[in-house]
Amino acid sequence: MKTILLATAAAALFAAPAFAQDAVGSVGVTYSNPSIEVAGNDVDADVWTVDGTVALPAADWTVTLNGAVDYTKAFGEEDVTGVAAAHLTKMWTSDVRAGAFVAANGIGSGDEPVWTVGAEAQKYLSNATLTGLVAYTTADDADADIWTVGGDAAFYVMPNLRLNAGVSYNNVDVAGGDVDAWTYGVGAEYEIENTPFSVGASYTRADIDSLDVDTWSLGLRYSFGGGLQARDRAGAGLGVSAITSVLGAF
Repeated sequence: MKTILLATAAAALFAAPAFAQDAVGSVGVTYSNPSIEVAGNDVDADVWTVDGTVALPAADWTVTLNGAVDYTKAFGEEDVTGVAAAHLTKMWTSDVRAGAFVAANGIGSGDEPVWTVGAEAQKYLSNATLTGLVAYTTADDADADIWTVGGDAAFYVMPNLRLNAGVSYNNVDVAGGDVDAWTYGVGAEYEIENTPFSVGASYTRADIDSLDVDTWSLGLRYSFGGGLQARDRAGAGLGVSAITSVLGAF
């Protein structure tokens, strides 16, 4: 039943552009291979993700909706979970977008969703997009509170080739004390000429006390309403292209 609910929610999000001529966004499928190093031992997982995002103008504001369904195979177990987020942002100057977001992680896992709220901003340059965020996450089942500060820089080497790098810091308050975590990542997305399709790859590393997680990802994406840089400037890159958003809680 949870798989049906997640698939229905994802389909509703992906169909949203049909109801708005000015919608900009994308739909993608990604394979990720996280490798977790614990006490000198490596444990691998396989994760397939289908995600979608759409940015819709609403008067002077922009509503950006994200949704994703994850199929994970690890430790001999399989699971399907989802994540959904909503962003409300505004262009405060000709090249600065800022606003807030709310997200729910772990939908369909059987546990209470992990909720995140935060503020975010983007600065648009001629060949780059700079993204920053501050977020607070609460996980009731784990009795944890998490603060996140992150930044990402995306550079357009060519109009159809984007390279980005980012870093985020997390302070996790759990029973028994605080844990600090740092995550670093790089990524690239190339839009195939004269098509709405693009291919992407990324590498991220998370350092969490004595736990290290290395993740390689490969993906295929279909864009509507514009290409790589158009997605960024329309607000459709929030929660998708930035390394901080991929590594964070939304």
